[in-house]
Amino acid sequence: MVDSASTEAPSYPTTPLRPRSVPAQEAADRCRAFHEVMAQRRTVRDYSTRPLPEGVLEAAIRTASTAPSGAHVQPWRFVVVTDPERKRRLREAAEAEEREFYDHRASEEWLAALAPIGTDWRKPFLEDAPAVIVVFEVHKGPSSPRPYYTKESVGIAVGFLLAALHQAGLATLTHTPSPMRFLNEVCERPAEERAAYVIPVGYPADGALVPDLVRKPLDEVLVRL
Repeated sequence: MVDSASTEAPSYPTTPLRPRSVPAQEAADRCRAFHEVMAQRRTVRDYSTRPLPEGVLEAAIRTASTAPSGAHVQPWRFVVVTDPERKRRLREAAEAEEREFYDHRASEEWLAALAPIGTDWRKPFLEDAPAVIVVFEVHKGPSSPRPYYTKESVGIAVGFLLAALHQAGLATLTHTPSPMRFLNEVCERPAEERAAYVIPVGYPADGALVPDLVRKPLDEVLVRL
């Protein structure tokens, strides 16, 4: 018996797929070249006040919005904060949560894991960076449908965003204060939107330093079956 569902036309419009044509001999080289660029990406905490190129944030967010999402609901909102006063409010609220985290909520094991990186409750990059992108998950609300695989979808979109910004020569940091509900007020977002990431964007300050970290080798992260 033929599954009747398989003979029905989809309920959404379709369009012919136009895949990118990459010669087989170039495929691995292109992946290696992309890796060489992305391997230089580092989390940056010291930012210059140098302004961002015109249109770069819009182009990067447009790229992030091409990410796959559950049922194609696209459950993300990217709030770009550049106003100095709003960045100040964001920093003050984030540092209040971070003080509570470092002083009371974090376990000794967690603090020990963070110690080599040298982080603490102070977050000057939220004011120093010329822009801060606050990424919200969009849940069911008066004008938004119920999303599916929300965290996974938004996480993939943020990965695209970080890659696009790095390609543009910009530095980023993924900050995740907890809890994040204060961001709804700072960013004037409705209750059905839930903050997931705070991403300062800019150029590194002169003389900026980063931890001398080593990434795991391929044989520790790749499993062939």
